Amino acid sequence: MKKWMKSFSVILIAILAFSLAFGTAQAESSNPNASVKKEYLIGFAKGNKASAQTSQNLVTAAGGEVQHTFQYMDVVEVSLPEKAAEALKKNPNIAFVEENVEVMATAQTVPWGIPHIKADKAHAAGVTGSGVKVAILDTGIDANHADLNVRGGASFVAGEPNALQDGNGHGTHVAGTVAALNNSTGVLGVAYNADLYAVKVLSASGSGTLSGIAQGIEWSIANGMDVINMSLGGSSGSTALQQACNNAYNRGIVVIAAAGNSGSSGNRNTIGYPARYSSVIAVGAVDSNNNRASFSSVGNELEVMAPGANILSTTPGNNYASFNGTSMAAPHVAGAAALIKAKYPSMTNVQIRDRLRNTATNLGDPFFYGNGVINVESALQ
Repeated sequence: MKKWMKSFSVILIAILAFSLAFGTAQAESSNPNASVKKEYLIGFAKGNKASAQTSQNLVTAAGGEVQHTFQYMDVVEVSLPEKAAEALKKNPNIAFVEENVEVMATAQTVPWGIPHIKADKAHAAGVTGSGVKVAILDTGIDANHADLNVRGGASFVAGEPNALQDGNGHGTHVAGTVAALNNSTGVLGVAYNADLYAVKVLSASGSGTLSGIAQGIEWSIANGMDVINMSLGGSSGSTALQQACNNAYNRGIVVIAAAGNSGSSGNRNTIGYPARYSSVIAVGAVDSNNNRASFSSVGNELEVMAPGANILSTTPGNNYASFNGTSMAAPHVAGAAALIKAKYPSMTNVQIRDRLRNTATNLGDPFFYGNGVINVESALQ
């Protein structure tokens, strides 16, 4: 940093230096450890400005050394005996004296869903999703997010041609749960080395068309995706959309969709489309105690459960936020599928699906819990 100091009153500095020297001498005579120096930041009171030389004299007289003078504020960094620093704090011409403590880099947060599905066990074994392509059919992905590595994509939304932009935030959040990078900041994804592809089928308002979603699925087929995640749905079916899902499944893609957020009403099936289709893995949401989230849809097609309450993940603009929904549960399963595919590259999508549901931890009535919450550790054995 640049060194600079505005001029202080010489008379003021002389007074301060005398008071500091006197106080320090007394302290050192009674405390053998008083000469041990620490680093401090000293700020001068408004209107009491000093030159670099006079501030040097002040600190030297107190038994210390000036390490740095700041350019745009009347502050110096010094090395000073602790007792001298305490004496300075009592001087009315000094605004503050604070220890120059160490500050650590912001650590990466591991969202609770990662260990809950035992994806951390896969990471410890070196299984991280490398080489697996995951298509996020959603509102796009903010490709400029420092915690995401988006390899490509396409848009099927009129008026929003760039899939690598996300005017809503939903798609970016979903993408982070699947594959947020393993770095020193932010969050960690389930399959953090998987290849993310942004397939925009929903607009910034969060809505899309059946044709757009079907086109996104066809793009995924044509571009060799291994996994499709659809954290979207509607209350009515579509023959065209069903055929698109079936085509992807028949061509070896693991197709995953959020079960829906319609909750339960007795024994009424509330699962949305495309999650209801037989070619699609319908994912419900649980909280950290494995209770079904109150909003999570239920029905005979419900296949597995995954974390979907208070899920921290990436949002546009290098930000992070916690969302709720089966939209947040589905990408946990997409990431789990990517981990299985990474460890067993020759395994078919049908086999991966069987692994996910057959190794899930049973939680009770399948109408409300499917086969249970996914267990990546067991699925990889």
